[in-house]
Amino acid sequence: MDALNRTWTLSFLLAGFTAPRTLRPLAFLGTLCIYILTLAGNLFIIVLVRADAALSTPMYFFLSVLSFLELWYVSTTVPTLLHTWLHGRSPIPAAACFIQLYVFHSLGMTECYLLGVMALDRYLAICRPLHYHALMSRKVRLWLAGATWGAGFSAALVPAGLTASLPFCWKEVAHYFCDLAPLMRLACVDTGWHARVHGAVIGVATGCNFVLILGLYGGILRAVLKLPSAASRAKAFSTCSSHMTVVALFYASAFTVYVGPPESRSKGTDSHIALVYALLTPFLNPIIYTLRNKEVKEAIRRVTQKIRAMLEGP
Repeated sequence: MDALNRTWTLSFLLAGFTAPRTLRPLAFLGTLCIYILTLAGNLFIIVLVRADAALSTPMYFFLSVLSFLELWYVSTTVPTLLHTWLHGRSPIPAAACFIQLYVFHSLGMTECYLLGVMALDRYLAICRPLHYHALMSRKVRLWLAGATWGAGFSAALVPAGLTASLPFCWKEVAHYFCDLAPLMRLACVDTGWHARVHGAVIGVATGCNFVLILGLYGGILRAVLKLPSAASRAKAFSTCSSHMTVVALFYASAFTVYVGPPESRSKGTDSHIALVYALLTPFLNPIIYTLRNKEVKEAIRRVTQKIRAMLEGP
């Protein structure tokens, strides 16, 4: 208990990235611009889905939930990254560090589950079109969305709680935010058992969802190949292409960091890969879903025309 109390009263130092002092203001401005564009892009998706009646479908409902999640996901880590760009190594109280660790992993696992639900939505739309709207009623949509958040925030309690209970002998975190592997490297005790538990919990959340997504897309592929015309096959694939791109980006980077023991990676690797799934992916998601989606482009045109008509008056 004394070791735990000492852990929670200490402060950690976030190392951030090694960069010449002259380049830090440029890196700060670049990160800030990406952050603002990420917030604006995801807010735009949420507002567009609510403003255009044609987008009031299950697919776009889940897309708006994903965008809402990304707002919180990117805001969990980017402010500390901006702070380290400006001030170099930055102190963070242990309590704030463990809260950041828990919230970040809760949102990350929520996104895993949500991507699985979005794949299920596409499977039902393509493979069960006659029953799709009954199976994906408003009540079911709300229940599935709530279940993803509940499951994500529940699963993250295990790795975050175990990490917070460790005694720490070193203070400098080789990362720009508090993450599992960099914190475990600072522990005074052997963390092999903790790493296996973390791998099991995160592996179930990510691995099972990934297998589910692959299975659902296997069913989609079989159904699409049976469609009579090339145009209908292309249309069916187009509704899935954006989601498949987001899944590939998210899982490729997440598996690289969280599959395998922390000792197998160099200290600087985690922070560089984290930029992909913690900053770049939330930034790209709105772009992927707008540039590659004809329905979203048409909705933008309709909403723009409505706004122009309102401004011009009668």
